[in-house]
Amino acid sequence: MIEKIMSASEHGMIMRDYLKKEIRISRRALSAIKYKGGKLLVDGQERSVRHVLQEGEKLQIIFPPETPSAFLAENELPLDLVYEDDVVLIVNKPAGIPVIPSQLYPSGTLANGLLYYFHTQHLASTVHIINRLDRNTSGLMLVAKNRFSHERFFKMQKKRDIHRRYLACVQGTIDQDQGVIDAPIGRKEGSAIERCVDWREGRRAITHYKVLQRSTDWTLVAVRLQTGRTHQIRVHFASIGHPLLGDDLYGGPLTLINRQALHSFEVSFMHPFTGERMHVHQQCPEDMLRLMHEPVNLEKI
Repeated sequence: MIEKIMSASEHGMIMRDYLKKEIRISRRALSAIKYKGGKLLVDGQERSVRHVLQEGEKLQIIFPPETPSAFLAENELPLDLVYEDDVVLIVNKPAGIPVIPSQLYPSGTLANGLLYYFHTQHLASTVHIINRLDRNTSGLMLVAKNRFSHERFFKMQKKRDIHRRYLACVQGTIDQDQGVIDAPIGRKEGSAIERCVDWREGRRAITHYKVLQRSTDWTLVAVRLQTGRTHQIRVHFASIGHPLLGDDLYGGPLTLINRQALHSFEVSFMHPFTGERMHVHQQCPEDMLRLMHEPVNLEKI
């Protein structure tokens, strides 16, 4: 649900025009609200899109209810919610928790926990994951709370208007202060999970990095993805001889940390309904902080 109090500048607007121009709700979404169980309420009373808005009125946009998949059960899990409003939330995922159920992990995933949370909030919706993280990667994830905001985010993703950055601790010393890895990624033959640099059939993948700290055994880098291939950061750094610490799938040592040292520390995007620029940071968990000389000031990277 979205709630808005009408201002003086919105006095006299027809609701249909307000919804299209100010909230940017599409004709398709309006049709779904009208015919599939949604509501448009003004001061608690249902109104049509022809209603003339008055200053001080409270408009409530109630989206149609959604039915979660029968394969997605509710599991009570602790959630670290960094941001939440009516249409989107940002959750800080710990390492070790899968994002969605699979044959290996049929329950206890982040999606299971989010569905339980939605139920406790009386939100008739399913879980719409915007950006996935590997099970052993920690950090910020975007989740849409209804299919209308999910559609907006999907369009933003296609236009590369959702920006994410990561902190990674890689094996060895990277001499140059910054660089770009431009190498196509494809499936590794004989494996359903592993990826590799594949110059013949791989899809183009571009990773930008900046060195933040160095030691004799590792280098801490800030990473920005220009593309979003599966395992992109892990594959790219392994391909230049610097696999992530703890990433034994791609040759990283397990002596300093027992999971891949990768954390999604920043997400930025334009809010799908308000147009406000959102910019959220989240510091690394303790296992990665122990690797560093000192905590990184995320605002200054």
